[in-house]
Amino acid sequence: MANIEIIDTEGMKMVKVTLNGESIRSESGALHYMQGDIEMQTKAPSVGGFLKSMVSGEEIFRPIYKGRGEVYFGPPTLGEYHILEIEGEMILDQGAYVCSDIDIEVGVFRNKGMAMLASGEGLFQTSVKGKGNVVVKSQGPLKIIHLDNDTLTVDGSFAVARDASLQFTTQMLGKGALSKIAGGEGFVNVIQGTGRVYLAPVPNKLMTIMNGMYSFQQ
Repeated sequence: MANIEIIDTEGMKMVKVTLNGESIRSESGALHYMQGDIEMQTKAPSVGGFLKSMVSGEEIFRPIYKGRGEVYFGPPTLGEYHILEIEGEMILDQGAYVCSDIDIEVGVFRNKGMAMLASGEGLFQTSVKGKGNVVVKSQGPLKIIHLDNDTLTVDGSFAVARDASLQFTTQMLGKGALSKIAGGEGFVNVIQGTGRVYLAPVPNKLMTIMNGMYSFQQ
């Protein structure tokens, strides 16, 4: 597998991938620069993959880099990069995926229920499946929650990644109309079962706004 590192130079965080004949797959537009004898390949999606991308809003093309040298993904953001070692399948928040080992299959996961739209998670998220490393970005440090036949209730889109074996639904917090109004929480995400959940401290929507403001100032 390719060697993946998170580097921080004078506050500038990037993902550094060292290739010695291996390959790495990334999200479209994630490349910052590369150095060495490296070839980028982009495989055309199947008809089914194209239609699914049109419906879900996921990227159609995810380039593959192969050869010998170094590939840097960025550009730097106000958030953090994290390397997740996975074996099986995980569901990532939309926009969290950066790159992964070539043996990791990247696809689309459809959440059930229209309430997902109100919760901020959306109907579609990114799935990563296989054994290897996946790099994700979040708006801050990640906290790992281990569930053992338990229930985790999350207010807002804090969950950056979760094991696919976990049941994920969106519900109104509190019983009865008065509780829902007085509580002020509205919709919450409920994660049940046994597995891992990676939580970030700041909602993704706020981070998107902050990133937009930062880009505008530049």
